[in-house]
Amino acid sequence: MLLLAAGRGTRFGGPLPKAYLQLGGETLLLRSATRLVQALPPGTPFELVIVRHPDDHADHLAAQLPALQVLLAPRGRLLLADGGPTRQQSMQNGLAVLAADVELVLVHDAARALLPIAATRRCLEVAAEVGAALLAIPAPDTLKKVVADRVVSTLDRAGVWLAQTPQVIRRDLLLRAFAHAEATGFAGTDDVSLVEHLGAAVAVVPGSVHNLKITRPEDLPLAAAVLAAGLA
Repeated sequence: MLLLAAGRGTRFGGPLPKAYLQLGGETLLLRSATRLVQALPPGTPFELVIVRHPDDHADHLAAQLPALQVLLAPRGRLLLADGGPTRQQSMQNGLAVLAADVELVLVHDAARALLPIAATRRCLEVAAEVGAALLAIPAPDTLKKVVADRVVSTLDRAGVWLAQTPQVIRRDLLLRAFAHAEATGFAGTDDVSLVEHLGAAVAVVPGSVHNLKITRPEDLPLAAAVLAAGLA
């Protein structure tokens, strides 16, 4: 599992990187890691790679390491990797530290600390069968194409889904996708887009509207309300 926590949270603002903001008494990083571990089938050995910004280690991540070690014991191994200038590079850095016998790679944003546990487990199952899978929800709103603050068309939302994380890819397929992306100069906006670019199948598993991504300051109290209401 690659838990991406290297973002600076520039849209959120404030002195703390997003992954270390508090939600319900825990950091987004620790809450995300806890739900990921809960989503694994019982007895499954795993590695958790925290992909962090190098500047965060001493100031922020070090304080989280004891709780992470307790969470992972006895079947999990904690690893660290440096984030890169792009999401794609961060994924590659995380992938590079995994053991050679890891078969499935799950990628998740620490900023989505309310990931649905049952749906994540289903995503793992589907990815093992198909090769790649992601959580997503159907687009609920009318879609407008806008240029220079003017609507130029209304888009058909039939078949349009909003991508979430976790996204899960078989390791061999992901390595092929990285190689193809590098050879063709392709930069993906999410993880499975690399697999799409390769021409391989990607399955969709219904996610949750409560799988919020903390991006702006108003997102955090919304996530807190969801958590307090027991909706996630």
